[in-house]
Amino acid sequence: AAAMLLSRGPALCTALRRAAPGGLASFHCSARRRRAARVAVVLSGCGVYDGTEIHEASAILVHLSRGGAEVQMYAPDVPQMHVIDHSKGQPAEAESRNVLVESARIARGKIASLAKLTTADHDAVIFPGGFGAAKNLSTFAVDGKDCKVNREVERVLKDFHKAGKPIGLCCISPVLAAKVLSGAEVTVGHEEEEGGKWPYAGTAGAIKELGGKHCVKEAVFSLTPFYEAHVDTKNKVVTTPAFMCETELHNIFDGIGAMVKNVLKLTGK
Repeated sequence: AAAMLLSRGPALCTALRRAAPGGLASFHCSARRRRAARVAVVLSGCGVYDGTEIHEASAILVHLSRGGAEVQMYAPDVPQMHVIDHSKGQPAEAESRNVLVESARIARGKIASLAKLTTADHDAVIFPGGFGAAKNLSTFAVDGKDCKVNREVERVLKDFHKAGKPIGLCCISPVLAAKVLSGAEVTVGHEEEEGGKWPYAGTAGAIKELGGKHCVKEAVFSLTPFYEAHVDTKNKVVTTPAFMCETELHNIFDGIGAMVKNVLKLTGK
């Protein structure tokens, strides 16, 4: 039966083409593939304490891949604030590194300068976390509410916001949106440390001082594997706590998945 349908398929479609006022497309004889969402991912180095949190970047890339997105990675071509010896958790005083060059490690070399990122080429932009967002993409780690944001990062955030295209952020990076997009709703999880479960809870207060609205979210909800992201539908900003919470890696992975899923949904692709 299947072979017969296949053999008669061309003739059937020809008949439908002649009969349909709107042509063959009216009957969907040949399924049209939707264009993949084009997503930019902005990195801030390589390594949690002085650059991009690598697990977060990997989770974002995996979920974008599963969502069928086309991805291009970018990073600012600037020096890092400093270099951290991750085995000791201390600055390596004699070292100096470039954010773009270090980010290329995560991108497997396929990366471009942030100055080349435009809204015309992409449907959405996502910023992983890691201290690089607070040290290299902004001065939040040093200046708190009085921080400055890298001018290219600020341009990208404002351009995507103006174009009505979604912006995804996780971990500490929501502070960038709070600083640049006045009144944006974001989450970094909880607002109290709760015995060490939320070690960076003070960031929520800083977000409010920056002019943003903080929304409390869980890393894990109830007794089911449901992981939360906050969606600011007005500003098309999607955020999730990620490593702001001391929890199992799979929870962080799935929370980032919720963020990516909502970003892709907002693209309409």
